[in-house]
Order: sequence, then C-alpha cells, then structure tokens
Amino acid sequence: MRRNDWRQGGSTVARWREGLLAIALFSLGAGLLGSAAIGVVLPGAAVLAAVVLWIALAVPIVWGFARSRPAGLLRFRPVDLLFGIALGVMIRFVQGGVAASGGDTAFPSYAVFDGQLPSSWLIVDGFGAVLIAPVLEEFFFHGVLLVALYTVLRRPVGKLAAGIGALLVTTGAFVLVHGLAGTLGVDAIVGLVLVAGVGGALVLLTGRIWAAVLLHITYNAVFVALALVGTLFG
Repeated sequence: MRRNDWRQGGSTVARWREGLLAIALFSLGAGLLGSAAIGVVLPGAAVLAAVVLWIALAVPIVWGFARSRPAGLLRFRPVDLLFGIALGVMIRFVQGGVAASGGDTAFPSYAVFDGQLPSSWLIVDGFGAVLIAPVLEEFFFHGVLLVALYTVLRRPVGKLAAGIGALLVTTGAFVLVHGLAGTLGVDAIVGLVLVAGVGGALVLLTGRIWAAVLLHITYNAVFVALALVGTLFG
C-alpha cells in the first residue's frame, strides 16, 4: 500500500529495510578505512580523503532513492527553514558556551601558510563543511539509517520505541564517526550530540528531512564564519 507518510509504512519504504542498512554500513566502513588509509599514505591529500568519505556516504543514498522515495521525506515546508536556522544557531551557541565554561574563550581559527589559507581549505573546510558534508551526512544518517531502522523496528516494537531506538543508534553512530577523525573535546561532543539528536527528532516528528539539513548547514556555517574572523584577527 502506498501512503503519504513514510512513518506509516507502505510501499515507499518496503525496500528501505535490512538490505539498505547493510549496504549503508558496509559503504560507511569502506569509506572510513579508505579515508584513513589516504591520510596515512598521503598526509597532504586532505581533499582526496574527504572525497572518498563523501562518496561512501553518497552510495547508499543514491541506491536507496533510486529504488524508492520514502513518502513525504523530501517534502519542504517554510517552517523547516525557520526550525533549521534557529536551532542550528542555538546549538552552536550552546557548544560555544560549553567551550567557554571550560576556559576556551578564544575564537576558533584556521592554520595559515605564508599568511594564506591552504589551497584545500575551500573544498574541505569551506564549501565542503558548509554544504557538501552536512547534506550528505543528514541524508545518510537521518535519511537512510534513521528511516530504515524505524521501518525495521516499527511493527515489532511499536512506533514510539522504534523512533527512540532509531534516534539513539543514529546519534551514537554520528558522534562515533566524527570521533574517529580525531580527539573530541567535551564541547564538540555536546554539539555533535545535539546536532544529531535534534536533527533526527525533527525528521521523526515532521516526517521531513530539510529542517535537519538546514540545522546542520547553519551549525557548520556559524563555525566557519567565526573561524574566519579568528583567522583574520588572530
């Protein structure tokens, strides 16, 4: 049966189950290993390492949406813009407040060489951090993983338990994947948990993904803006 909301089940999520979860986890693992290997063999190839991980995230997204589109997931409402931007700014300020309470009151900044940002900055830390990574991560964690987990769990345990379980698993996976990139401070962990938790909750409560995408973009964009200011005046 075709329904207008993926949270109700139906034919649009019939193929978003265990098979898609397996593909997603395999692709993520391969991407993390490939990116880490590039970092070891080619320490200066930050762009290549990022692209490998982005491709790994994109594969299950493309695979899933090529087979079917969960009903309502891609629907956009103006309120999504409000929720995304407002919550993204709020979470970034919470993260900054946690950092300040730990004694870190300086603006973030980027490393410069001969007074200039590295050539890879625009792709990895600029355009990549503000647009590519947030979109891919949200569609991977809160599109593919969250929807597939909820679909698998909905009938056996009920909607509420399925939502909580899917939210906890995807939030934990989101923080873990980011933690593999380097040591995380308490403020970074708080920020990541809030981005993943609030973003996932928005998808579950609204049935739409765009508020979570905009939240993530805003959260990263505020950091990039602050870091550019810190680099300029540092």
